[in-house]
Amino acid sequence: MFSKRPLNPYICSFKILISYHMEILIKASQFILSLSLLIVLHELGHFIPAKLFKTRVEKFYLFFDYKFSLFKKKIGDTVYGIGWIPLGGYVKISGMIDESMDTDQMALPPQPWEFRSKPAWQRLIIMLGGVFVNFVLGIFIYICLMWSYGEKFLPNDSVQDGVWIQGELATEIGLQNGDKILTIDGEKVRKFSEITIGFINGNNFTLERKGEKIAKNLPVNFISKLIDRKKNAEGPIVTPRYPFFIGKIQKDSLNAKSDLKAKDFITAINGNPIKYYDEAKAILDTYKGQDIMITVKRDGVQKEVPVTVSNYGYIGVEFSAIPYSDLEKLGYYKLAEIEYSFSEAIPAGFNKSWTTLTNYVKQLKKIFNPSTGAYKGLGGFISIGSIFPSEWSAESFWNITAFLSIMLGFMNLLPIPALDGGHVVFTLWEMITGKKPSDKFLEYAQVVGFLLLVTLLLFANGNDVFKLFK
Repeated sequence: MFSKRPLNPYICSFKILISYHMEILIKASQFILSLSLLIVLHELGHFIPAKLFKTRVEKFYLFFDYKFSLFKKKIGDTVYGIGWIPLGGYVKISGMIDESMDTDQMALPPQPWEFRSKPAWQRLIIMLGGVFVNFVLGIFIYICLMWSYGEKFLPNDSVQDGVWIQGELATEIGLQNGDKILTIDGEKVRKFSEITIGFINGNNFTLERKGEKIAKNLPVNFISKLIDRKKNAEGPIVTPRYPFFIGKIQKDSLNAKSDLKAKDFITAINGNPIKYYDEAKAILDTYKGQDIMITVKRDGVQKEVPVTVSNYGYIGVEFSAIPYSDLEKLGYYKLAEIEYSFSEAIPAGFNKSWTTLTNYVKQLKKIFNPSTGAYKGLGGFISIGSIFPSEWSAESFWNITAFLSIMLGFMNLLPIPALDGGHVVFTLWEMITGKKPSDKFLEYAQVVGFLLLVTLLLFANGNDVFKLFK
């Protein structure tokens, strides 16, 4: 007979390390796949109208190819390739002042196939092509998601007994356990999951407490406090209220040898009925250091279990949250499940796209307001990559890709030289005034815009690195 030996701690550590790196690899792979798809389609949005208007496209690249390329092949007038710096991609259009800063070409007389020789309306369409593709792609993906998966969520109206607050920040903004959050900035909260993003983008909210409606203002630095809270790996500030479901019995507790078991539901404490976990602590505090009876529900049967309450008001068990689907089966909440036909998915997808865009714009406005502290949450590639799940999920992947496509479209519309929006502004100025900005002015504007973007990129990714090491 072989004796059981404890697992070597080095093997355990190795397995944990492998698991951790696999998670990073899966997240990174999804991020690169999503980013590559968005870049190629964005640049295709410039490429196609350029070709339609007989404008020469010299390069079509996924990622940047400083000094060398991983792959390149010339077909016709265009070199198609993959660079080694995965920070974006580009099309190089003849006669256009862009990130290539090809001033030698611009010093020559304009040629008929060049961008600068084309009418302003054609140049405008070429520049807007990438943004157009991003928005259309995001809308299309959301329509397909609505059609394929529909929607399943916890309606805010279903949370009849209010919220369970988590941490000091919830208390600071005036919330208590059992409050019902009704509106944020005057808009009714439809989905419970919208509360946190609503607080991030909002300025005020209305709650109901014991039948009374109360208006509250969110502090200007709410986002800053929320970011500081997330640094300590704390979850959302409010959750639905959960029943007292025992996940684990602590081995060193006073009740380690009691008849309490994992998966028991505590329904009463010394004869005091409880429906939610957050009600337990106040009752237990009244029985510190005493022997009491706990009523549990086990396999559908009520059972009385004698326990000892510690001097700190604990009984030595760990609470465990359970999925919404199980809460629905237990009669706590009623989930909403909506299925869409393809024709119904079209307006639902447009609505989802519009909500995504407006939420993003609201967050961006807060980032540019220093008093909110939202700039501390600005992240780069690590932050974006981390939002992908650690296990492959087609629904999650396409949801995130749709969000990134709309985000990329909006960011490129910003009137910053070096972005599509900057070129659009100069072209519109020309169309309105009849005066075309000089090539030298456009060169300087491109340099300023590029430096601005590099600064923003360094700040965002520096934030990521700082948070990673901290």
